[in-house]
Amino acid sequence: MTDRQVRAEERRTAEPPPTSFSEEYFDRRYARDPDPWGLARRWYERRKYAITLASLPRERYRACFEPGCSIGELTRLLAPRCDRLLAVDFAEDAVRQARAAVRDFDHVEVRRSTLPAQLPNGPFDLVVVSEILYYLSRDDLDLMLDGLVDRLEAGGDLVAVHWCGNGPPRRYNGHDVHPVIEAREELERLVHHSDEQFVLDVFRRKGTA
Repeated sequence: MTDRQVRAEERRTAEPPPTSFSEEYFDRRYARDPDPWGLARRWYERRKYAITLASLPRERYRACFEPGCSIGELTRLLAPRCDRLLAVDFAEDAVRQARAAVRDFDHVEVRRSTLPAQLPNGPFDLVVVSEILYYLSRDDLDLMLDGLVDRLEAGGDLVAVHWCGNGPPRRYNGHDVHPVIEAREELERLVHHSDEQFVLDVFRRKGTA
């Protein structure tokens, strides 16, 4: 077995959390630091945003949904590419900051929502899910993906981008959740990017809008 095959095998050993991370967990993180993951200051984030935007197959989208928007850094960058954008998070501090980040965009709405229980009505022709799926239990991940795919119109694009969790101890990460998305029969993969920091995939819902 080659080194690459060994690393791939190791990536398949992590399990999802037994229960989804709670709202209290995220509220505590924002209480300690208004930007607990350094979304506005880390090179990792700036580079990831640039690659995410460059990977969008279309110049413009009619209706975008961004679940787990945090403080709105990616939301603000997506806004010029969309006619309408709905972003949600369930941390009140994050929602407040995200609203401030997009205050110059009248076509952007930021809501507080619990996921996957409070997914909005669709349809959307773009869904961008970044750095949130590995916080979900196996059951909630399935519910989340069911809901996102149901709300994605035929021919619409689903973008998933997640940290790949290098370094011990092995943690559930993008290498675990992206194959779950890829297994969805309704989707076909258009773009794949993987490096030492994160994995990004763009999927399109099969069919014609």
